[in-house]
Amino acid sequence: MSDEVQVLFTRLHPDAEPPMRGSTLAAGWDLRTVEKCEIKKGISTKVPTGLAVSIPAGYEGQIRARSSLGAKGIILPNGIGTIDADYRGQIHVLMTWIGEGNSTIIEEGERIAQLIIAPVPNVSFVEVNSDKLGETERGGGGFGSTGRY
Repeated sequence: MSDEVQVLFTRLHPDAEPPMRGSTLAAGWDLRTVEKCEIKKGISTKVPTGLAVSIPAGYEGQIRARSSLGAKGIILPNGIGTIDADYRGQIHVLMTWIGEGNSTIIEEGERIAQLIIAPVPNVSFVEVNSDKLGETERGGGGFGSTGRY
């Protein structure tokens, strides 16, 4: 296991709760909302956590859906949200309702997402001719080329 990564945080709202793991082996830290919010069908809603973080250089924060909310019909329309190491504003979770009815309510203090801290490699892009990319079995096959969706 690697060394511990320290992520500083501050509460921007008096009711904000620090990120917490649901179990000792959980990959993510639960984030909670600081307000009651109505999530309307088909409309993306920014749900506030009342927290700001300082993620160390070389890492990113990934905002991921909680499976229990997904099972009820709440999705994160951007899939996985990214918090860059230089962002210092409030963390919001973008949510959309796709379940039955016109909307659903998220209660104040409810767990709304998980925060994963992940390393970001130092990458450089080098332009080459297409014959330098190398051959693969898949080649240029795109959407659905390796089987059914």
